[in-house]
Amino acid sequence: MWLLFALLSALFAALTSILAKVGIENVNSNLATAIRTIVVLAMAWGMVFLTNAQSGIGQIGKKSWIFLILSGLATGASWLCYYKALQVGEASKVVPIDKLSVVITIVLAFLFLHEQMTPKSLIGCVLIGVGTLIMVM
Repeated sequence: MWLLFALLSALFAALTSILAKVGIENVNSNLATAIRTIVVLAMAWGMVFLTNAQSGIGQIGKKSWIFLILSGLATGASWLCYYKALQVGEASKVVPIDKLSVVITIVLAFLFLHEQMTPKSLIGCVLIGVGTLIMVM
């Protein structure tokens, strides 16, 4: 089931890039990010209430709150930078660089979460990095 959701995530992320590139024409990138964020916020809270998950708020621990807030700040910074890059650059070059987050995530997961770095994942990271360089040159 996780694979289906991961594939759908990739599909929607691809659509996001194309729709955003068209949508930010003649719009300040920060304003565009704020509009996008309002839509995401409404969708996320809609799902919370649709699935009746709002009762779980009181059970969230202090550590989880801290890391969820930090994750939100990182997401916001990422979106602001992404929209600015997308506004001034070509989507076909911005998106591959943005997807270097895959490589960075694997390295950070190895360093901080002690996840396994296999030869296969190392080769994949190198190939993604080289592929990104080839695409943006």
